Amino acid sequence: MKAKLQHVFILFSLFGFICTTQAQTVILKQSHENGIYKSGDKIRVSAYSTNQEPGDTLWVKVLQNNTELILQKAIVPANDSLVIFESSFKKPCSVIVEAKMKGNKQLIGMIVDPQKIKPGTKSPKDLKKYWATEKQALKALPLDVKFGKNESSEFPFVCFDTEINCTGPKPARGYFARPTKAAPKSLPIVLLVHAAGVKGSWCKSDPKEALRYAKMGKGAMCFDLNAHGMLDGQPDEYYNNLEAGELKNYYISGLESRDDFYFRGMYLRLIRTLDFLTKLPEWDGKRILVIGESQGGGQALAAAGLDSRVSAVVATVPAMCDWGGTLVGRKGGWPQPFEQPGDMKKMKSVLPYFDTAHLLKDSKATLVVEIGLVDNTCPSTSVYAAINQAKGQKIIYPVTYREHTWPTADQRKNNWDSMVFNPKNIFVENYLK
Repeated sequence: MKAKLQHVFILFSLFGFICTTQAQTVILKQSHENGIYKSGDKIRVSAYSTNQEPGDTLWVKVLQNNTELILQKAIVPANDSLVIFESSFKKPCSVIVEAKMKGNKQLIGMIVDPQKIKPGTKSPKDLKKYWATEKQALKALPLDVKFGKNESSEFPFVCFDTEINCTGPKPARGYFARPTKAAPKSLPIVLLVHAAGVKGSWCKSDPKEALRYAKMGKGAMCFDLNAHGMLDGQPDEYYNNLEAGELKNYYISGLESRDDFYFRGMYLRLIRTLDFLTKLPEWDGKRILVIGESQGGGQALAAAGLDSRVSAVVATVPAMCDWGGTLVGRKGGWPQPFEQPGDMKKMKSVLPYFDTAHLLKDSKATLVVEIGLVDNTCPSTSVYAAINQAKGQKIIYPVTYREHTWPTADQRKNNWDSMVFNPKNIFVENYLK
């Protein structure tokens, strides 16, 4: 927390993808176990086959920056191990190696000069002015907070279904948990934000989660905020109807208008929720921790960029990073808006205002970020392009085998739990002590 340098990258060495179950026939390893290389470094990827039979074919494919096919070949291995890819790169880029045998596919990823990756679009000259105007409108709206019933049976903690009015277009809604007996200026704030979707459990606010964080350390004020301003605790039919109707493909709605772009409202709800929480006398005035994965990770980074009071973020495979990567030969971050049909000139004039690669520019928050080096939804290059702009401490976990989905049981058993998942949790626990 007390780093002397503004830019501190802590790169945790992660083992290459190792799998021990008999069903798997290929193991991939690379020359740098953590997947991080400098320009000109030799990259060497080796394949080790298990349960191989004579004549088995190994199919190899190599992608640069997630989309550019730079190698494709079929090999009949003479031995149980061989080098399947060897190269070096002069410019920053990502590389994903895929190997398949008997229908079993394995992936391993790497990235070259990640700290030199820049956003694919230019930051708007009036970016700060635009968001200052939006914040001013929020402040001009008298705060109106409505609390539902207490969802907690664990004294002295309470948890309320909470609605906060917002400038648009929906109110901020979620579950707000806190200890009832806390001294003024004694509690940190935790804001939980959610992954993409509408009806899945990962999309909905949960009183149990809010209470779990409220109990950490000496207590915390935790708000579990759903992304859409939708009602909490409703029957499945409510969320099914939203997903099929009003919120269908919400993430690509309004791409040609700053006023109509969907993420504008999502970000305003973040700011409004923080405004409410920071007005409470129990806030210690120092700690605001925002936690999210995927779309939630993008929201967490956006919160750090939009609100200088945010002191720390834990973002796992974050979305909404470097949408402009699409325009410069890389794959942009989810939801890849520049890949959608529309007026490209208008989209270029709108999207940079909401891209975390620009919002993070002056953030001094501590960023704890997990990056999947074979993630094709939130590409590693997009995440680095965004977090490179921030000025605070960075604790980065590049995972060579992580796709966008949750790691497999074998990956968790081998090293993900001990080298990524547990350290992130320890950071949170220590931060809230």
